[in-house]
Amino acid sequence: MAQAKDGDTIKVHYTGKLDDGSVFDSSADRDPLKFKLGGNRIIRGFENAVIGMEPGGKSTVKIPADEAFGPYKDEMIMEVKKEDLPTDLEPKIGQKFNLQQSDDQTIIVTVTELTGDTVTLDANHPLAGKDLSFDIELVEIVEA
Repeated sequence: MAQAKDGDTIKVHYTGKLDDGSVFDSSADRDPLKFKLGGNRIIRGFENAVIGMEPGGKSTVKIPADEAFGPYKDEMIMEVKKEDLPTDLEPKIGQKFNLQQSDDQTIIVTVTELTGDTVTLDANHPLAGKDLSFDIELVEIVEA
């Protein structure tokens, strides 16, 4: 039977969990995730876990933060004046929105603190700094 390798387009079902066992994402109630191995669209540790699997195969893998969404970086926290935000935005703690940087890159930020006339924004990925576990089932190798 064929084994998944770099360049293959595959379909997988997965359940992602944190160290405390809580589920942060799952494909259980939807179509399998389809992606090309080696396409840099999925976290490296997840791709590495699928390589070598055969269709129907199942695996549980623990992925350290540096192979997932990277370390949590304090330098990704920024404080901005409310007046510098779009006028139609009424920031609330936990709110996420897109922020355009000076280099025209768009990043997703989360409001973490509101004080007086400033807003604290966190540009870290919500799973940054966290080790992740995935239960993975290789459903199909679509294109080898």
